[in-house]
Amino acid sequence: MQLSLDHITVTDVTPARLAEIAAATGCSGICPFLHSMEVLPAMPVYDLVRDAVARRETKAALSANGVTVDLFYPFTVAGRTVVADFAPVLETGAELGGSLANVLCYDRDPVRRTEKLIELADLAASFGVRLAIEFYPPAQVRTLAETLAEIERTGRADIGVTLDLLHVMRGGETEASMALLGDPRVWIGQVSDGPASVPVEMIDHEAGIQRLLPGQGVFDIAGFAHALAPGVPISVEVPQQSAIDAGLSPLDRARAAVDAMCACLGE
Repeated sequence: MQLSLDHITVTDVTPARLAEIAAATGCSGICPFLHSMEVLPAMPVYDLVRDAVARRETKAALSANGVTVDLFYPFTVAGRTVVADFAPVLETGAELGGSLANVLCYDRDPVRRTEKLIELADLAASFGVRLAIEFYPPAQVRTLAETLAEIERTGRADIGVTLDLLHVMRGGETEASMALLGDPRVWIGQVSDGPASVPVEMIDHEAGIQRLLPGQGVFDIAGFAHALAPGVPISVEVPQQSAIDAGLSPLDRARAAVDAMCACLGE
């Protein structure tokens, strides 16, 4: 099974270092943020879009380690989003060899949201990039069923789904979502573990700051992985602020997450 290392697993490294760690832990790909995000406080300050030197370093690290960019962040569609502003980010992702851009949808106007997704898909296509909508309970596209319906409204074949098991478990339609895992529009999976439920006010914290390693919670990780269509890559996405606070290195944290994932898969 093709494993990718998500940047959120080791938010305190640059994309170039993420590529090195991915290779060291047996992952064939990475899912990097192309610039740092204030909502991820452990992330170092960098910007591959504006920093040509950092961009070259990242390309060199990808090439030297035989690692691909399976998905890249960040793209958020909100009411005030100007789609054209994403052009430099898409161009940078494409330069790094990425062909799939992750999109979160926060626009409350359903008609405008669909129009912006179509516009963004057109822009991405000009760089050879497709879109993958990541549904997320606090967003305006909250479940897998809603995501597939949104894709149908766009009428696009170049928009798919980023399917995070955590969001399936927190989205309120778990059984229905699990029945749709094999849909061919699901282009990448993301895996972590967790308890059966968390308070609503903790959903953001869990998603971005602290999750459980695969096998430490109650999620059916093996069932999830094997229900995806053949060839769909799986990203190990396990933020571990407690491990950062305990002084574990990024490599040790990534290795623990990937090893736990492989154990769940019996590999």
